[in-house]
Amino acid sequence: MMQTPAWTTWIGAAEFEQALGRDDLVVIDARFELADPGAGETAWRQARIPGARYAHLDRDLSARADSGAEAVRRGQGRHPWPDAADFVRRLGEWGVTPASQVVVYDDAGGALAAARVWFLLRALGHMRVAVLDGGWRHWLAQDLPIERGTPMPAGTATAPYPGRFDDALLLDAPQVQAHLDAGGLLVDARAAERFRGDVEPIDRVGGHVPGALNRPFTDNLRDGLAKPPAELKAEFARLLDGRSPDALVAMCGSGVTACHHLLALAHAGMARPGAPGPRLFTGSWSGWIEDPARPVATGG
Repeated sequence: MMQTPAWTTWIGAAEFEQALGRDDLVVIDARFELADPGAGETAWRQARIPGARYAHLDRDLSARADSGAEAVRRGQGRHPWPDAADFVRRLGEWGVTPASQVVVYDDAGGALAAARVWFLLRALGHMRVAVLDGGWRHWLAQDLPIERGTPMPAGTATAPYPGRFDDALLLDAPQVQAHLDAGGLLVDARAAERFRGDVEPIDRVGGHVPGALNRPFTDNLRDGLAKPPAELKAEFARLLDGRSPDALVAMCGSGVTACHHLLALAHAGMARPGAPGPRLFTGSWSGWIEDPARPVATGG
């Protein structure tokens, strides 16, 4: 029997379309709008890639308000990293097992919140997960199959996914400060104007963590698609400036779009399974400013 390929970073629409209906495939729709948190799920109910389950950023990919993990949520920003028990239970409801090939998409170039799903699974040790290159918009533009109307039931749920998060990949604010003090690299994925503090449409304070560098997540894309691995590798090598990729910690506003950098690094071959790897500042900017005593920098 011919072994099916494993997709672990981005997957092109044409190749993915050929895999629809594969027994091991789980498709996840992660469309989400910050200004209207219910819009993504509404859009999924109307039309989706065939067989796609829906992952809600607030409900499924972040710590739930009713989880009781208040001590965990403090300092974790607007989208706290979810409790492992809740997330693995949700994976089981979607039918995800260690043998599954997961493909996830959104309509924001992977940044809200497909890359978040990707890194959540990677942090559990699940490597067979990929983001659909170009996402929903590119899929529509290519006139590829869609499913309309009431979604079919997800099917028989499995047991909760048998894994736990690798905490070494997840940093809080004190750990980030220690990382910077030791000469590590902190890369902020927000738009340049938010990084500088010129505008701040979401959080109560504008600016950035002192010592952080800015690389907007959009720099990983061209015309809505991922840049080639060699190009991404050259760009991140310049940013690393002689450091190992393991020295990079990614952040953004709330730990969501930062995952796009971690995905891009893996696509470039700079984040290898079994290596320590680049890490995530889970609370990111919204978590950093929860303590008014922490320093804030503005400008370039």
